[in-house]
Amino acid sequence: MTANVRLLDEPTKDLRAWHRTQRERHDDDFEAAKEIVTRLGAHYADGVTEIGFWTPEIVDAGVPHDDVYLEVLTPTEDVRVFEDGVDQQTIEVRRDRLPIHREGEYHWAVVEGMRPGTREQFGSLYQLVYREDGEWHTVQDPLAYSVPFGVFGPAELIDLDTLDAERDDREYFEHLGTDAEPIPTSEDDGLPRIEPATSMVEIHPGTATESGSLGGLARRYERIGEKLRTGADLTAGERIHMGYDGIQLMPIEPITEHRENHEFWQVEGDRVAPQGGETAELIAEQPDLINWGYDIVIRAFSAPNPAILETGRPHELVDFIAACHNLPEPIRIVFDIALGHAEGRADELLDEEFIEGPGMYGLELDYLHPVVRATVLELQRRKMDFGADGIRVDGAQDFKYYDPGPDELFHDDEFLAEMDEVTQEVGGTEYRPWMIYEDGRPWPRGDWELASTYRELIKQHPHSFQWSPITFAHNKPALLTFWASKWWRVFEVADFGSNWITGVANHDTLRRGTQQPLPKGWEEDPINPYLGDDGPEIIDEAYDQPSTNMLLHCLLPGVPMDFLNANAHAPWSFMRDTDDEWNVKVVAEEDNVLDWHVPAELYDDDRFFGRLKSMGIDDRDDLDHFVHVLHDVGEATDWELEDMAATIEALGSPLAGETVTPEDLERFSEHWMADVNEFANLSNWLDTLDPDRAEFTQRVREFRQDRPWLLEDIDVDGSEVFDYVHPVDGTVVYYGFRASPDGDEQVLFVGNMEGPEVTVEPTGLDPSIPADGWEPALASPGTAPDLDTLTLDNGQAVVWTRRP
Repeated sequence: MTANVRLLDEPTKDLRAWHRTQRERHDDDFEAAKEIVTRLGAHYADGVTEIGFWTPEIVDAGVPHDDVYLEVLTPTEDVRVFEDGVDQQTIEVRRDRLPIHREGEYHWAVVEGMRPGTREQFGSLYQLVYREDGEWHTVQDPLAYSVPFGVFGPAELIDLDTLDAERDDREYFEHLGTDAEPIPTSEDDGLPRIEPATSMVEIHPGTATESGSLGGLARRYERIGEKLRTGADLTAGERIHMGYDGIQLMPIEPITEHRENHEFWQVEGDRVAPQGGETAELIAEQPDLINWGYDIVIRAFSAPNPAILETGRPHELVDFIAACHNLPEPIRIVFDIALGHAEGRADELLDEEFIEGPGMYGLELDYLHPVVRATVLELQRRKMDFGADGIRVDGAQDFKYYDPGPDELFHDDEFLAEMDEVTQEVGGTEYRPWMIYEDGRPWPRGDWELASTYRELIKQHPHSFQWSPITFAHNKPALLTFWASKWWRVFEVADFGSNWITGVANHDTLRRGTQQPLPKGWEEDPINPYLGDDGPEIIDEAYDQPSTNMLLHCLLPGVPMDFLNANAHAPWSFMRDTDDEWNVKVVAEEDNVLDWHVPAELYDDDRFFGRLKSMGIDDRDDLDHFVHVLHDVGEATDWELEDMAATIEALGSPLAGETVTPEDLERFSEHWMADVNEFANLSNWLDTLDPDRAEFTQRVREFRQDRPWLLEDIDVDGSEVFDYVHPVDGTVVYYGFRASPDGDEQVLFVGNMEGPEVTVEPTGLDPSIPADGWEPALASPGTAPDLDTLTLDNGQAVVWTRRP
């Protein structure tokens, strides 16, 4: 049986008094809000739970305080979410509604009897409810730590102290407190800041393992760690994870849901007067969402996305982080924080004060509002306190505000500085994370590619890193002349890229690459034909080419980052299932994906595309033609589904049935997303990897790990070298020479970045390169590392080392 849940009057009065004190001791509303928001949400300790909500919308509407309640739903039986094979379950809960006390725009309560969620048991759910004009309304906690039934469901109370105390990587954080050197900050408080990784891999949890879960990732890294400790051989599929000391997870925040298709929880029975407890039934489902992670609604940003938690427990996130920290060579974890905007349904979940108005990606937040500003920072802090080492701020250039005085938009660099100052406390150690910004300002100005320095935030925060110009989405290394036309940006990486994240393979570049048309003939073809004979071969090599990997990991400064899907030569696309109208548009804009990733033999494979085949699309070429027609018709009709359906019906389609309706197009887009999501799962492709190639590429990354001094800039104006062979003459050959700061080692790189076979004399490329004493360290498969006459085909490279 559950314990009686009751409000504690005196502690609640004390909490309200504390709130008033914060208001009185700060002249600045933002500084007061930063204190107050730390106690919003639900906090459990020693049998007592403090709960707070910011509710200006309720107050402004004139809802009487005695019509607002805290509703608590506590399971009366042992619940394990979510068991294999169970799509839906009925959970008996005790429903309690308690009075909650108003203080200004806030509501506070201190409660006894709520059950905290732990690794072993499911905790009490809670939400704010109120009556207005005879109807009940619900307010969800924006700062929740667990939302097992999705963002539109109630929050779960979590025992965070126990979670932190029992984490398996506490020793990692204890060493952090004693081993790390403090990096100066504006506050100069001596706290350690996590140092940058040497190299990093980006991972999409939803497709990285067969389960598509953080639990699955945790088990994979635990298995790898055990093999490393016992000396067992790694498989090719395990090797693609190795050689890194950093992982950047694509966003793991709870995401928006489809209005019609997603309803993961409901409570049976009507609410009655709030006296005592009552029994009710909770109908619950494991959230089943397809998304690349960026369609967030801000609400419950501090919680992990339940769609990538096979157990529904936030403990999976801690377990994954611990598995990486406990490897023989620990791996840092970087969270991708996408707080620059909110998806369109956020206005259903957040108080109206959060929303500034519509924007490019959905809804813009009102970052100038002191409570919104403080809440977003608190969301960042809570999420990072699961144990992350670093934070990548997505789209930092999107944090803007409008000043009506000069009639201008300004970058909110003061807010970004506040993000930089947030501290974490994990395993008893307080620290600051490694800061990474994606910032392409003056994007979206038309000349942004030329005008952006990618260094604005590095100048403001010298310890921080930014994504480099070759890392942004618009870079497409499958294009012919990419390495020639981008030379000036690559040279910038060499010259002053020590605080940049480098690399051409990530979730954005690979997606943009597959949106590029793949023409049928050489005369009209901007695609590099030397990469392969067809789309799949070309795209795989473009984003996982030996010469590219060796350039980034063995020569250039900064922190090289790869993409796990590219390492696995797996498909990748833009995947989401959040709403019908935009899904159709998104699918249509992926109309070239089939050319890049899906030859006829794979479409015919019974393992793949079952949903689309059930609609009558049995032939790959019919599907290819249909998505191109869908794209053209969509643009011609401005994406009006009624007009699109009528036009496509007139043109003829492979869809089963004589008519085509908007519902058919919506269903097609849903099936496409689900099929592509399954097709892209790495479990389908790990067994197809070349073991020798995987072992070689791991050694390339380990070369970097053994030489962290490569992080620093190349002294292009001094004794070091970075250049390309002039004239190009059809083949772009990069070469570089570097020397370690201690003078103990020198490195020579020569690589054919694109073009037909070419022969060069490596030591004769520049007079600064010593003529003898070189030993081959790495040679791409099929390459003979001849120092006198080196012959390199497209994508081949050699690295030598020398002891002066």
